[in-house]
Amino acid sequence: MHIAIDASRTTVFRVTGTENYAIQLLSALIRLNTRHHLTLYFRDTPRPGLLPSSPLVEQKIIPFQRMWTHLRFAAALWQDKPDVTFVPAHTFPFIFPGKAVATVHDLGFKYFPQAHPTTQRLYLDWTTRYSANRANIVLADSQATADDLHKYYGTNLNKIRVLYPGVDQPFVDDISIVRHKYNLPERYFLFIGTLQPRKNIARLVQAYALWRKQHPNNPTALVLAGGKGWLYDPAWVSGVEGVQLTGYIDDDDKGALYASAVALVFPSLYEGFGFPVLEAMHCGTPVIASNTSSLPELVGDAGLMVDPLNIETIAAAMSQFSNDDSLRKTYRQRGYEQVKKFTWESAASQLLDAFESI
Repeated sequence: MHIAIDASRTTVFRVTGTENYAIQLLSALIRLNTRHHLTLYFRDTPRPGLLPSSPLVEQKIIPFQRMWTHLRFAAALWQDKPDVTFVPAHTFPFIFPGKAVATVHDLGFKYFPQAHPTTQRLYLDWTTRYSANRANIVLADSQATADDLHKYYGTNLNKIRVLYPGVDQPFVDDISIVRHKYNLPERYFLFIGTLQPRKNIARLVQAYALWRKQHPNNPTALVLAGGKGWLYDPAWVSGVEGVQLTGYIDDDDKGALYASAVALVFPSLYEGFGFPVLEAMHCGTPVIASNTSSLPELVGDAGLMVDPLNIETIAAAMSQFSNDDSLRKTYRQRGYEQVKKFTWESAASQLLDAFESI
């Protein structure tokens, strides 16, 4: 087959979850593929070595400033007429030929519409609905996202496949250097991610304040690692002693932050796929996570699940890990086993199967 792939997300300046998904999944696909011709379409020139080389891969750089997907990429597809087009995010061109596979990462804009500017939310809604209907196969990051596609758009469950992304082990740099760089305390609970409403930062801080009240002689801090997102409210952390904001974290420093934390506390209200809980497991860090959206699928029995709306249960889980080293060791070992289920090689194999099945 001739498979066309939108590789435009792989060349952005600041890599977030969606961009990393595209880079890692396409890299694993190129390594695995031995039969099909892959054409990768870029808006910007990829840096050398970004993706593996292969005689079965052709790269086409088609620069265009605005509406690249709907104008320039669409025109290239009409010219090349591939058998299958794959978009590793949810946005297809308005009109293009042939069969298609798309990934839908989450429908967070349905749960938290206020977290998006109106025009962005309407665009996300329209393009996700269109892509879910246009695709022959829709890849969902989790069963939670698959259920949302059926609930909100009526997408036929028979054409949705759950394809869990792989999760790489974060690089663990010298912990003392990273601790000095971000002025980290000796002991801390860790949250990592963008500080925004759906991450439930206000209740996390309230739970930590309750935990401090219950453990007045325990110096463990709460480190909130990540940039301030849309609708961040300074009142979330105001007046609570022991809370520390690091700002944006360099990717090379994340592993050390995980590895030296007492536990990751991740009571998010909604996640299409919660990378931090699995990254923490890779680093041997016990996990406290919400019992909502995709997180129970990812955590399994390898972490403590909590009601994200109940600060008492979050504080109680923090107490369990802060007071019991044996329990932390148990969940550390469970985490090491759980995270083995999420590999890019497995994801690429399922992606290749999706191409061949249509």
